[in-house]
Amino acid sequence: MNETNFDWDDLKLFLAVARGGGLAQASRYTGKSPPTLGRRMQHLEMVTSSELFRRLPRGYELTEQGRALFEKVVALEQQIVPLDRSNDQNHKVLVKISAGSWMTHALCQKAGEILGNNSAAQLRFISAEHVLDISRRETVIGIRNSRPEQLGLACKKVGRVKFAGYAADKSVKQWAHVLGNTPSSIWLAQNALDCVLIEVTAPRNALDLAYCGVARALLPTFIGDRQVRLTRVTACIDDLSHDQWLVTHQEERFVPQVRQTIDRIYDVVAKLHKPN
Repeated sequence: MNETNFDWDDLKLFLAVARGGGLAQASRYTGKSPPTLGRRMQHLEMVTSSELFRRLPRGYELTEQGRALFEKVVALEQQIVPLDRSNDQNHKVLVKISAGSWMTHALCQKAGEILGNNSAAQLRFISAEHVLDISRRETVIGIRNSRPEQLGLACKKVGRVKFAGYAADKSVKQWAHVLGNTPSSIWLAQNALDCVLIEVTAPRNALDLAYCGVARALLPTFIGDRQVRLTRVTACIDDLSHDQWLVTHQEERFVPQVRQTIDRIYDVVAKLHKPN
């Protein structure tokens, strides 16, 4: 690689295209137009004498040569970026944290503990029932209900999630049913056929109905057991129990602000899964 033929700006654009999985996403990150990014990537391939990307109908995918360059540039980024920002006292690293609705609810309650004295991190909580793509930087840290199989991700088991029914009034038989494709929604639709269902579109509304005493709510025990106004009205439902994993990208986990956030989230979530 002839280092005199490219500069750090070219490499930053290369990282954006690689992380975004294509020109369109990278354009949103960088403010450069897709045609400009395409030309810059062609130039980088020319000066490095390498085929860095496979150009697919739905985006760009790194080749083996591209992956090797990506790993080198990420290591270089970790050295250069702190130098570029050494005089910027207000710069914060955006740490995006994705999880399902209930875990996001629990994490928001512990946001101060997660942030701590990590003043160089800016937290963004993303509540989503679907899995965000960490490799494409849709999120930095993900809390997943199954162990990821995708290459390039690092993970650690944080505990086991259990579900049970909760109510303010044990005599209430109808259920609050959160519409959706989550396992808990599907289970309730299949197993509460003889009960009246009050349908809601947001998980939090199921909790609201339980508080009002008009319905039972199917909740993860790390939420339900901490509601002083509710009591368990069913045993734990084995069909819904699953392990939970803390996931991030292999490279991102070495960024100090990300590493500190991961450690604190792990502590918070591990405590949530311990019985009261």
